[in-house]
Amino acid sequence: MAKKSGQSGQVSLSRRQFGLAAGAAAAGMSLNMIPGFARRAFAAESAADIIKGKSPEMIIHNAKLGVMETPISLLRKYDHTPKDILFVRYHYPHEGEAAWYASLQAPQRKDWTLDIDGLVARPRSVKLADIEQMGQVKRVSVLQCAGNGRSFYAAKQKVGGGQWKNGGMGNVEWEGVPLRHFLDEMKLLPTASARWLTAEGWDQPATPEGSDFAKSYHIDDPALDNAILALKMNGEPIPAAHGGPLRLIIPGFYGNMNVKLLTKLMLMSEQSPSAFQSVGYRFPLKPVQPGEFKAGDYTLHNSRPTYGHMIKSVIFSPLPEDKPRSGAVEITGVAFNDGMAPITSVQASADGGKTWHEATIKPAEDPWAWYHWSAKATLAPGPNTLMSLATDALGRTQPLDGLARWNPRGYEWNGVERLVVTA
Repeated sequence: MAKKSGQSGQVSLSRRQFGLAAGAAAAGMSLNMIPGFARRAFAAESAADIIKGKSPEMIIHNAKLGVMETPISLLRKYDHTPKDILFVRYHYPHEGEAAWYASLQAPQRKDWTLDIDGLVARPRSVKLADIEQMGQVKRVSVLQCAGNGRSFYAAKQKVGGGQWKNGGMGNVEWEGVPLRHFLDEMKLLPTASARWLTAEGWDQPATPEGSDFAKSYHIDDPALDNAILALKMNGEPIPAAHGGPLRLIIPGFYGNMNVKLLTKLMLMSEQSPSAFQSVGYRFPLKPVQPGEFKAGDYTLHNSRPTYGHMIKSVIFSPLPEDKPRSGAVEITGVAFNDGMAPITSVQASADGGKTWHEATIKPAEDPWAWYHWSAKATLAPGPNTLMSLATDALGRTQPLDGLARWNPRGYEWNGVERLVVTA
């Protein structure tokens, strides 16, 4: 069977063969039922109909692509976000041979292969079983969609895409092989011109003209020192819907940089020409206004990739549905950043920023994980505007006006958190 274009290693299953086989195992259905599963996903009214096992309380942004976010009322219940409520963002439909990855079960992975190619003297093809035998480490990190918070930009001008609130994130424990160690073990002998590492996933565009999903990182980026080839999520094999059986995890980086269904690593002299690297998931280098810069105007020269998380805080309680009483209240939430410096301060307000209260911060499990915080305040009868503002040891903080970072793709929202509750 034909291999994916440009793939150098020996692969025992083609995409179609693997997809059909894994679909039957992971989705628990016969092969002739897969088209019906895809049709049900398109007409689904519940997240559990789109991805079996997902909480029906998930907020659906795109049923065809299985895009969904987590209500904060669910997210706040767990230190490590479980698979049934973790947000999902895929770029291609869960249909046909791709239906297998619309599952919370671990996919059939016996013949999964990772190819290492490009500007190296020794291209390699490594079976998943061999990767599993290597030494592994754990990383607890926030996984967050670059579009998390996109809906808040609509106060200036609405942009296209899923209108995420704050639920496009989760705090997850990953386990896998350190990336740097893995590359050293492969003894690839890279050439002097190898300056970029490109990761590519198995998932494929709906048409031959579409772009494969590939992301590139400068080979000397310190963030790669903490990256792992992840095999487990929260102590279990990674579910197909979250990128299993093998996912590149770069703690502190936005979700799109953590390539799912990892099949290829390439050393290159330039970053990938994939549309997802060269045009998509980019942020303007200079402030832009609606109308003067459009979604199709991005280039490698006027924008940068959405790499590390911008510092951010999110209020977990009280939420409007908690129906809090007036008087003394404890405002709680989480804060996080790219892990380059610890969160040193979170301030909370219950009166729209007129008065601020310094929060108590609980140390994070890892530099890239949630910092839980709490602050005491007072709610007045009627509507109250709660706010939170995080600062880290590098002096980075959330802008009071998040709309100043408006961009036509709605990425990297990190404005000061605002939430209206009625007491």
